[in-house]
Amino acid sequence: MGFFDESAINSPGVSISIPMKIISHNHYENRSTNNMDISRLRKQIAERDSYSFLETIDVFSGKRTQLKEFDFVIEAPNWTKDGRFLVNNSMGKIFRFELSTGTIEEIDTGFATDCNNDHVLSPDNAQLGISHFTNEDAISRIYILPFTGGNPRLVTENGPSYLHGWSPDGKRLAYCAERNGQFDIYTISVAGGEETQLTDQPALDDGPEYSPDGRSVWFNSARTGLMQLWRMNTDGSDQTQMLHEEANCWFPHISADGKWVVYIAYRKGDVAPGDHPANKDVELRLIPSEGGESKTIARLFGGQGTINVNSWAPDHHTIAFVSYKLKGSD
Repeated sequence: MGFFDESAINSPGVSISIPMKIISHNHYENRSTNNMDISRLRKQIAERDSYSFLETIDVFSGKRTQLKEFDFVIEAPNWTKDGRFLVNNSMGKIFRFELSTGTIEEIDTGFATDCNNDHVLSPDNAQLGISHFTNEDAISRIYILPFTGGNPRLVTENGPSYLHGWSPDGKRLAYCAERNGQFDIYTISVAGGEETQLTDQPALDDGPEYSPDGRSVWFNSARTGLMQLWRMNTDGSDQTQMLHEEANCWFPHISADGKWVVYIAYRKGDVAPGDHPANKDVELRLIPSEGGESKTIARLFGGQGTINVNSWAPDHHTIAFVSYKLKGSD
């Protein structure tokens, strides 16, 4: 593995070739960070020490391509609509990976250097939404900044809040949030202000993402005793279970043409329904957006960080994801 001066990673705009050796930093696996200060949180996150493999797969042919191997943890690629970059998080920071050259560049996120793996691009790709652990209380809140980099603007005053979706008209964000000890789905204007609660269930609701036509929100919920995929109208009405599988299924991502949904599945019994840990044998599966039987498109070692956010390519048939290998497991 190659090595480089770690001070370079703190210089926004610096392009660096990979592989490289740095301290890993990933989204804390438990949604709740109560009684956690930022130093303890950083230490706990850094304990995850794995090789990461940035990959793509054609969901129809099954052709799988490894783009890069990293000697540290990266997570959650977003694909830019021009097909040029994959945006991922690592070490609390956000990076763009250029597919044509294999280089990675840090995006300047200002003071927000404790970002987790819940980040999305605006529909026009001009802005980047991030979830950052506010240093004062180590609680995740949502911010927006220019995709080219800049000072983040706070959107959600309340926390914890974890961003997953941006409405196609660019006006609202969808996110998972804990309020009064319960995790539900909320939306809010990109300008901030009052948030709108869409679900109200004791079981965990997570991973909300708008359909490309802006008429519905997909999400995952453990309300049936297993984590399953659901769909509802954007006002929270008509909450419909779209999947009935003997597995715990997370993070539905809709292709830009609106026809397909990809998600990650943990084997029943491997994890609790409300948990999505790293370092598990998992599957990436595909279903039609109108529902139907699923198809397994990939089996891999991963989980947390693999596809936490939408990673569809603009071609409508390729996705990006991250698989992992524990160090010392050779």
